[in-house]
Amino acid sequence: MTLAIAFILLSALQKPSKTGIQISDGGDPVKLGETPASFKGEALVSNGRITLAIPKGAPAVALRSGATTRAFLRLSGVTTLDHVAVVDSGRGSATLEIGTQGVRARLKVKKGDVTVEIQPGEGAAKLSVDCPSRFIVLPDFFADDIVIDARKLPPASVEIPSENFLLQLAGRGDAIVMSVFENKEQDVRLSLRGEGADRVAAGSEIEFGKGRKIWVSVLEAPQIWHVREIAAADAGKTLPLDWKMPFPAAWRCDLTRANDLADSWELLLQKEKDGDYLKPSWMGGGPERLPATRKRWTTVLGSFLYPVWSDADRNGFIAPLKHEKLTFQGPALIYPVNRVNETPLDVFSVIDIVRNTLGAGPCEYLLDLEGNKSEYKGRATCSSRDVLTKIYGDGQQKAKHAEVEKVLQDDLLFVKHIRGRITRYVEFGRRIREYLAEQKKAHPELAGPIGELEKIAEEIDARFAAREEKMKTPDHVAKMNDDFRRDVMDYDGPDALERCKKYARALVEIGDNQDELSGECRWVVKALRQKAGLLMAADPRMTPIAAELRNRTQEALKNPAGHEGNRH
Repeated sequence: MTLAIAFILLSALQKPSKTGIQISDGGDPVKLGETPASFKGEALVSNGRITLAIPKGAPAVALRSGATTRAFLRLSGVTTLDHVAVVDSGRGSATLEIGTQGVRARLKVKKGDVTVEIQPGEGAAKLSVDCPSRFIVLPDFFADDIVIDARKLPPASVEIPSENFLLQLAGRGDAIVMSVFENKEQDVRLSLRGEGADRVAAGSEIEFGKGRKIWVSVLEAPQIWHVREIAAADAGKTLPLDWKMPFPAAWRCDLTRANDLADSWELLLQKEKDGDYLKPSWMGGGPERLPATRKRWTTVLGSFLYPVWSDADRNGFIAPLKHEKLTFQGPALIYPVNRVNETPLDVFSVIDIVRNTLGAGPCEYLLDLEGNKSEYKGRATCSSRDVLTKIYGDGQQKAKHAEVEKVLQDDLLFVKHIRGRITRYVEFGRRIREYLAEQKKAHPELAGPIGELEKIAEEIDARFAAREEKMKTPDHVAKMNDDFRRDVMDYDGPDALERCKKYARALVEIGDNQDELSGECRWVVKALRQKAGLLMAADPRMTPIAAELRNRTQEALKNPAGHEGNRH
């Protein structure tokens, strides 16, 4: 089933609210179908899930969920909303027009939805979403999220990457205010206030662009997001998160590395006590199954115990890795990124909001499902080893001549495929270093932050140099195969199995080093992508450079080989 079809079916199944559209003027109901050109008192428009409230003479629209105001929506340059009118109302939706002289925008809510759609009109340039939040999350479906901690940003205002959506983690873990916009040309800025532990991002400001819409949604539930501080001394320990999953979903966990970058993981789900775990797959396909031990293997990390999970009672736990290549220190954030089969139909996740606002087609494009798919060609070298040693151990090499030949062809295809990915990463690193050198020359005042990016990019060549000798080349493997055909293929002497094992050991060493290097290169590119976004937030002068790097890294990360470890 395609993602688009799944989205259409889900939209049809989601439960509508029992309460429909309601409009009131100073407490007096306005009949559906009526379109008053003004309000005498406070204007209220509710759809059963969210409410737009505009007191007489107010500067902004209060976005409420129940009785709680979750955000204020402001049009740039407008100090008083002296124009508030209903332009459309019915059982399914209602639309308000707001503004002042020379500035207009329309706000639409649909029955049972958690989103308000803002369509710019005359003179509307930007929308401010005022929602005090320590943490701002920019979900990244190609790599790791960008997590912005207001306590680490001294400027009063910063520009952040325009990635079509951002999450403002509101309240005390009970609400997420999510903004979605139509393209990356719509610049986003954060305003910050307060000191120390009181430092917050007061709100976001998003450009409308050329008539582009902005959607603002409220995801609400007890503990819909959660944060726990992880100390360096916690490595290797099992810790309760002091958090219980409010509903089944695919929950994303952003763990802070020792270098302040985020490392994104999916929370493991357990249905039965002491049973296996399911790792949700939100990029299509079914969930992965992990044993009750949580033991997992990936390139780069090797064998390890998966660090974030929930038990059968939905209680969350974390066991920060004690690993030479990855340690955690700082905030660990959790939020619902997507649905699972058991997610209640009246609950919304981040991807639900993207799909409901932009539509299935644009959503699929933004998630770039094709670009995120892993590619697998040929036969992995360890599999070739196992097949060949079984054939030669059974003395079947002559009878299975054709199968042996197919293994040789497939393992060479595999080696060429992985080496192609490595070559792509190395070439990417070279071009990025050239680009950064040009930018440093053109902008000497940015030598510091550009140097941080150069240091990360240089790791690709360093990792390549460390493994170059052991991984050989595809031509070397082709010669190994030719030698095998000549000396081992149909050989049935007493040392035939040992000759086969000698070939297999050499082949696996090459394959292992290629696999590890491709995974290491991917880690470097992901780190470069995230660091560019954080540097943009720290110094607005880095914006064009960071934006270019993020575009280039997205291309480099597309269509990973299966052994690269696209996700943990």
